[in-house]
Amino acid sequence: MNQAKQLYDLDLPALQSLIESWGEPAYRARQIWEWLYVHLVDSLDQMTNLSKSLRKRLDADMPIGVPEAIDRVQSEDGETRKDLLRLADGETIEAVLMHYEHRHTACISTQVGCLIGCAFCATGQMGFRRELTGGEIVAQALHFARILRARQQRLSNVVLMGMGEPLLNYDATLAAIRRLIDPQGFNLGQRHITLSTVGIVPGIELLAGEEGHHGGPLQITLAVSLHAATDQLRDQLIPINRRYNLDRLFEACHYYVQRTGRRVSFEWALIEGVNDTPQQAQALAARLAGLLSHVNLIPLNPTSNYAGKPSSRAALDAFTKELDRRLISYTVRLHRGIDIQAGCGQLRQRSQSTDNAANRIN
Repeated sequence: MNQAKQLYDLDLPALQSLIESWGEPAYRARQIWEWLYVHLVDSLDQMTNLSKSLRKRLDADMPIGVPEAIDRVQSEDGETRKDLLRLADGETIEAVLMHYEHRHTACISTQVGCLIGCAFCATGQMGFRRELTGGEIVAQALHFARILRARQQRLSNVVLMGMGEPLLNYDATLAAIRRLIDPQGFNLGQRHITLSTVGIVPGIELLAGEEGHHGGPLQITLAVSLHAATDQLRDQLIPINRRYNLDRLFEACHYYVQRTGRRVSFEWALIEGVNDTPQQAQALAARLAGLLSHVNLIPLNPTSNYAGKPSSRAALDAFTKELDRRLISYTVRLHRGIDIQAGCGQLRQRSQSTDNAANRIN
C-alpha cells in the first residue's frame, strides 16, 4: 500500500516544486524547510511567516507527518526511554532515546516489523508489516530532538538499529540520512550516524559508493550484526546468512573500508552456550584479520520467544581473552534499558497483537 506523502517525505527540491506549483514564491520552501529541520516545529500553526491560506493548504494536502506517541517506558536510572509511535495509517513503530555523559542518541526504525526473522529478535518474531517512508524515519529522530531541545540539549547521534533492516529499505533509509545531515537543515554530522545491517551484501556495496559532502564518500558508520563467525551457527541465528554467507559478507566489508576509509563495527550479542565460546572468538578473530574493524560485545537482551540467556562473566572473560591474544579491537557494552525491554520490537509486542503469519526471508 502506498503511503500518502507528507512534508517530511519531501527533499528541498521536491518541496520547492510543490510550492511553486501552488503559485507561491520559491523562497517559501526554504522557510518551511527551516521551520521543520532548524526550528523543529511540530505544527503548521507555528510557521508564523507563512500565510494562513498556505498553512491551510498544507494542512489539507501535505501535513507535516509528526507521529503520535501512544506509549512510553523509561528505565529506572532515567537514562533510557522507549516510545511507541503511531503513524498516519495506524501502524506503530518504536524509537529509543539513550543518554550518555557527553551525547544523546536516538535509535530509530526503518520498517514496521522485519522480514529477516533473527532467532533472538522480538521484531523478527512479529513478522513484517511494511516499509517506512524516508519521512517516517526522519520523524523519529526529530521527535526526540524536540524533547531534548526543551531541556536545552541537542540530539547528537542517530543509530538506525531499531525495527527493520535498513538496507532492505535502502532508498528511504538513504533519503532519511541525507535529510539529517543536510547542512542547511538538521545538520547532524555524518560520523554521528550509524547504520546497522544483518549483512545485506548488495546494500553494503551500494552504500560504499554513496557520496557525502563535497563529493567525498558518505562518512556514516556501518555496523554489522554478526553474532556468529561460522556459517553453521550464523545460519541458525541469522537466516539471511544462507543467502549472503560469511565469505560474501566479509568481502563486502573489505570493499566498504577500501571505498570509504571508515572502520566497520561488528555487533555481537553474547548468548550463553551458543556464541560465547573460545572457538567462536577464535573464528571471529580470523575473520577480522587485516580488516579495519571494531567489535561491540553486548549481553543478550532476552525476549519472550527465545530461550537464550546472556552470557556469564566467566564466558565473557574467556571470549575476550581470545580476542586480546589476537589484538582484536573490542568494547564490552552494557545493554541500555534492559529493565524496560529496550530491545527493538518489545514495546510494540506488549502494546498490541500483530500478524505473525507474515512472510520472512530465509
